[in-house]
Amino acid sequence: MLEQTLGGLTVRLAGGTDRQGGGDGPMVVLLHGFGAPGTDLVGLWRELRVPSETRFAFPEAPHAVDLGIPGYSGRAWWDFDVEQLQQALERGQLRALSEHLPDGLMEANQRLTGMLDELEARHRVPVGKLILGGFSQGAMLSLDVALNSQRSLAGLVLMSGMFIARERWEPLMPERKGLRVLMSHGRADPLLPFELADELKGALEQAGLRVEFLAFNGAHTISGGVLDSLSKFISSAFEP
Repeated sequence: MLEQTLGGLTVRLAGGTDRQGGGDGPMVVLLHGFGAPGTDLVGLWRELRVPSETRFAFPEAPHAVDLGIPGYSGRAWWDFDVEQLQQALERGQLRALSEHLPDGLMEANQRLTGMLDELEARHRVPVGKLILGGFSQGAMLSLDVALNSQRSLAGLVLMSGMFIARERWEPLMPERKGLRVLMSHGRADPLLPFELADELKGALEQAGLRVEFLAFNGAHTISGGVLDSLSKFISSAFEP
């Protein structure tokens, strides 16, 4: 594994010809969720059954999160009030959650966009051979960047994310008509409600994106079935 600073973010690279992001193969960028360490998803590259030339990049969110756990270093793409979210869920305010525009979302977008620009340039990522995605907060940021740019993507991966920023996202969705999307969500997710993932799926499909939705009997996690589907999604997206 290779660690670099790209666009001001710490990024861990793996896979490729030297197992450290080397070569000129396609690139998969995966963003971790709120409160996770920057290394949270790095181990996935060894579990995914994809062509050997596939490279992986795992950016670390810029903000530290104090979770009150000694020796634990959590990170965040933007500030996230978990208690406020839980209160909204208890009151059934799903529409309000889907309309909420986080204060730090646009700054996070700029940071990730800068990282992707430098990643593509320094590591010579072939045009149209980039998959962007993430888990939870990382999924939501990935979607925001995809919708607010013309970057050529081979696919988009949204694991356990949900509908937010409705007024910002919905008008932009038709611009990504035809884009392949892999979504997954646990039916028993206690943190980000399944209903808002399902509603996001519907909005993306209505706008013309090609969505594969994997609902599983689990909570806020990445199941083995999701990894199997992700392996197939990556392999098919990068077929000649």
